[in-house]
Amino acid sequence: MEKIGLVLEGGGMRTAYTAGVLEFFAERDLYFPYTIGVSAGACLAISYLSRQRGRNKVVNIDWVSDPRYLSVRNWIRDRQLFGMDFIFDEIPNTLVPFDFDAFAASEEELVVATTDCRTGEAVYHYKSAPGFDVLRALRASSSLPFIAPVVDYGGVPMLDGGIADPIPLRQAERDGCARNLLVLTRNEGYRKSPNRFSWLLRAAYGKYPEFVATMLRRHEVYNEAVAYAQKRASEGAAFVIRPSLPLEVGRMERNPAKLQILYDRGYEDARALLPSLREWLAR
Repeated sequence: MEKIGLVLEGGGMRTAYTAGVLEFFAERDLYFPYTIGVSAGACLAISYLSRQRGRNKVVNIDWVSDPRYLSVRNWIRDRQLFGMDFIFDEIPNTLVPFDFDAFAASEEELVVATTDCRTGEAVYHYKSAPGFDVLRALRASSSLPFIAPVVDYGGVPMLDGGIADPIPLRQAERDGCARNLLVLTRNEGYRKSPNRFSWLLRAAYGKYPEFVATMLRRHEVYNEAVAYAQKRASEGAAFVIRPSLPLEVGRMERNPAKLQILYDRGYEDARALLPSLREWLAR
């Protein structure tokens, strides 16, 4: 059977859209042998793969207005806007328990992308690899520059996976997925602009010059990744699901009503595209 991959872009709270798409897939028992994600996209993947339907909505919409999740208070107290301990410890272990056993028992591979601060290059963490720490890997992949601290994973300083590999389609292909389904969080036509704060980057991360260099060309990396995804889609090797309308939700949105609208849009876009997706899968 052909190995088909699922590629999940990040985007902070914009991934409420992805949560809706994945919920639709879960309701129809639609899973893929391989999933790769970055940042918040990877975070959503674990509840999907553990078959905990509805959990992503609870975690990412119902809890988002709690100041421990996202607030200026977090920044004043801990120099991080997102409460990383709250999100990656208290929620999965206590408040909205994550089923670690079901996740471990699932047959699908999960790959979490992070960015190595020393080299500025992407590092990929595999569920099937010995010593894989799912919450630590997700925390590293979701730690945005300036608003979250660097995360040590296996002795390596890591930050947001979307910096070095925002849409890890090529890695899915290197891992043997001849065809890939992509869930993106920007509408068609979006292009990233150059970073305007190079001086601030150098001041904050001067001891990681390769990381700074990667950040400064981040717009080029992202725009090229989008172009490559479109090329592979035109060749039939990729199928893309993305917001059908321009987004009104930012990376750090705290309004549950807006996030619910985006979640519903992801669900409905997936429903509308299901016939085309089934046809693509059957080729």
